[in-house]
Amino acid sequence: MLRLLLLSGLAFQSSVIARLYTDPIQLPTREYDFVVVGAGTAGSVIAARLSENPAFSVLVIEAGSSNQNILAAEVPFLGSTLSPNTAVTWNYTTTPQIGLNNRTIPYPRGYVLGGSSTINFEIWTRGSIDDYNRFAKVSSDPGWSWVEMIHYMKKSEHLVPPTDNRTVFGEVDPSIHGMKGPVQVSLGGYIGDVDQRVINTTREFVSEFPYNIDMNSGYPLGIGWTQNSVSSKGFRSSSATAYLAPAMERNNLDVLIQTRVTKLVAVSHAKGVPKFGQVEVAQTPTGPRLLFNASKEVILSSGSINTPQLLQLSGVGDSALLASLNITTIHNLGDVGKNLSDHAFLGNHWLVNSTSTFEAVGRNASLATDLLTQWNATGTGLMSDPGANQVGWMRVAPNSSIFQQYPDPSSGPTSPHYELLPVNGFVSFVENTPTTGFFLSVVTNVVSPLSRGSVTLASGDPFDNPIINPALLESPFDLCVMVEAIKAAKRFVQAPAWKGYVIQAVGTLNSTTDEDLAEYARNSTSTVFHPVGTARMTSYSSQDGVVNPNLLVKGCSGLRIVDASVLPYIPAAHPQACIYALAERAADLIKAAWS
Repeated sequence: MLRLLLLSGLAFQSSVIARLYTDPIQLPTREYDFVVVGAGTAGSVIAARLSENPAFSVLVIEAGSSNQNILAAEVPFLGSTLSPNTAVTWNYTTTPQIGLNNRTIPYPRGYVLGGSSTINFEIWTRGSIDDYNRFAKVSSDPGWSWVEMIHYMKKSEHLVPPTDNRTVFGEVDPSIHGMKGPVQVSLGGYIGDVDQRVINTTREFVSEFPYNIDMNSGYPLGIGWTQNSVSSKGFRSSSATAYLAPAMERNNLDVLIQTRVTKLVAVSHAKGVPKFGQVEVAQTPTGPRLLFNASKEVILSSGSINTPQLLQLSGVGDSALLASLNITTIHNLGDVGKNLSDHAFLGNHWLVNSTSTFEAVGRNASLATDLLTQWNATGTGLMSDPGANQVGWMRVAPNSSIFQQYPDPSSGPTSPHYELLPVNGFVSFVENTPTTGFFLSVVTNVVSPLSRGSVTLASGDPFDNPIINPALLESPFDLCVMVEAIKAAKRFVQAPAWKGYVIQAVGTLNSTTDEDLAEYARNSTSTVFHPVGTARMTSYSSQDGVVNPNLLVKGCSGLRIVDASVLPYIPAAHPQACIYALAERAADLIKAAWS
């Protein structure tokens, strides 16, 4: 029903953006200093920051559409209607997942200005101190450590009041946040009955579910108020709105949309090192191919799926794979497309004694229209809230027998193994919302997975989708963590705060044995769409990996990658805040290299 709201006719005025092109032949030049491939979360940051220097000319190329005048991309609560299978996603599908009883699942990525920051669920979490310190250790670059990266975390964000303008004392620690950055970050602005029950549970079951005033301190363990990329006026704050739109007033930045980069072109070879200085583009599989030149760098910001795909199409990757597809190897780099890591997502549901859950909105078109009208007029109400006002991060007990069989894949003791996300309604990417009944969901996500998957070419055609295998729950360790998370969620709703509210668990969640819960997980798990690692960063001396700590592609010249694919491990967090910080540091590295 919420998808139907998009047809309601309610809209708002958006300013017209200059220098936005929909056809490559419209561009005033084919020569730029920097060509950025992808205007997603990271690419928009890079384009905005590099164009701050008027001496640099920048072209950013986006395969998808503009984000302008897409109502659901502005209304926080409607974020779930943007995927899967919409005009603003790539609409990928995975291979059959061994860990999910051979099910295939949708795998949407942003196909629009702002990329996945335009279609995500807006949760803003940085990850732990240990996450960043592990990046620094693996790369042998202390610049990626928490103490160095906190500057960039703050630089990217602007903590603003929630849409209800309530006092947030005790709900967030302003001292650890940025106050001048582009992305507006706020707490949920629509507080309901469930929110108080969650907070009361942290007081009643304090030893297992302690309260955490601000998980973005680097110490996320516990349960606290969710921070979201939502403005104080109730709009989604994405890389397109926060970074790219203001930058497009500059005459040294051009943005080309609805155009696919089909190949990165090496313009020369010196001592066996290919120098990349051109990109080939097309708008249709049979349409003309045009070339654009980058005199300084090609910056690949296409995300964890499209970045390895484009590298492989360009002859950078495993030479055996490339040969099998009749692609000439320009540079043999075996790790391209490997090390894919993602968060497994499971919605766990309870029938509740209430008539004011999200089902009430989904089944009542008049109510939904009223709420949207309220948002349109004032930027307040349910539509101004992404929908999950608290989030929890937990570790498996250190004496668990699983650690006798597998090494702990988390980055350290400050990092969680799983996430708990209470939601006032039925949340699932596998099941449809029932037509009757009212529900509480406690989502469980495996956030420090051991499983690793891959992205490989299906063919040499750049318009063919790649083969995506995130290997969800493939490792027995991950399945064990998911079972522990389910049991924790069941204990969570047994707190006195839920007495008289929670009626019963739904379906197989009622199972009491680990074996039955594991089967339930395999049948009902999907992903929360956080792929990373397919062009992973390693130290300068390492023969593994795809990029060096400065994010330049190993063994190549003129080619740098700035997106989630370079992360050697997945952060134990919803990763957008990490990606913004990564891109901010990358922009400084690029500026320094060409100063």
